[in-house]
Amino acid sequence: MGEILVFLLEIILVLYIVKSVARIFLPFLFEKVVNKAQQQANQQRNYQNNPPSDKIKVDYIPQQNKNTVPDSVGEFVDYEEVK
Repeated sequence: MGEILVFLLEIILVLYIVKSVARIFLPFLFEKVVNKAQQQANQQRNYQNNPPSDKIKVDYIPQQNKNTVPDSVGEFVDYEEVK
């Protein structure tokens, strides 16, 4: 009987400590989450107001191989599914 009572008291003590710590740290955590969401919203608003230019910059153009067959040329083989 005494072991059960000690166990219950330990659980109550742990829950009380967790509640106290949560009461202290949760406001800071929520503030950080809200600030991050505001920053993302501001970045999205700035992107919508000032979209990037429509110019495309190409850094590398691969050489064309003259021996390759284009995808539009080829043979299509009709098949029949056998069950």
